[in-house]
Amino acid sequence: MRYWLFKSEPSTWGWQDQLDRGNAGEEWDGVRNYQARNFMREMSIGDRGFFYHSQKEKAVVGIVEVIAEAHPDSTTDDERWECVDIRAVKSLESPVTLEQIKAEPRLSEMLLLRNSRLSVQPVGETEWRLICEMGGTAP
Repeated sequence: MRYWLFKSEPSTWGWQDQLDRGNAGEEWDGVRNYQARNFMREMSIGDRGFFYHSQKEKAVVGIVEVIAEAHPDSTTDDERWECVDIRAVKSLESPVTLEQIKAEPRLSEMLLLRNSRLSVQPVGETEWRLICEMGGTAP
């Protein structure tokens, strides 16, 4: 299993929207960055990810699971763009803010801190476990 981080503006698609989709999940569509698209191409069913609210909140708020591997993005006819489907697994007991992540030396190499604009990115297993712990949630 691999771990990922999915960033979304809560005003566009927030954690509650993802929760409301239930087990049906939702396409992680609209990504128009080649690196983020390529990361989605690497994902497998069952991989887990953090759901991260960007903009004002800037916090990891939940855990999602990949339920469909990369396929054409339904929001465009351009065949270059693909997406995965994800479903909500659970909310973190306490959101883990970007400030908390920055303050934790063991997370200093996390891609989120080095490329904050990338909407889909890998998370290392140690990073995964530490952020789950910080959020009061079992990995």
